[in-house]
Amino acid sequence: MTEGGRKLRNVRAAQAIKAFERLGYVEVRKRGSHHILRHPDKGFLVLPLHRGTIKTGIIMDALKKARISIEQFQKHL
Repeated sequence: MTEGGRKLRNVRAAQAIKAFERLGYVEVRKRGSHHILRHPDKGFLVLPLHRGTIKTGIIMDALKKARISIEQFQKHL
């Protein structure tokens, strides 16, 4: 998927969690295959980690909710 010409690919789950942590999120709990991350100003994100990678659409939804650009996210991968 693209946003303003930038491409986003599927991301390994561990990489995505680390990137969100570098952006200020903290993993507060795991429930089954879902990881719940919290940011003091931006609220919660839920990342489903079913097969080791997170699909592009799920990442895009999380970025939109977190008000993070694709470029910012890719810098922290």
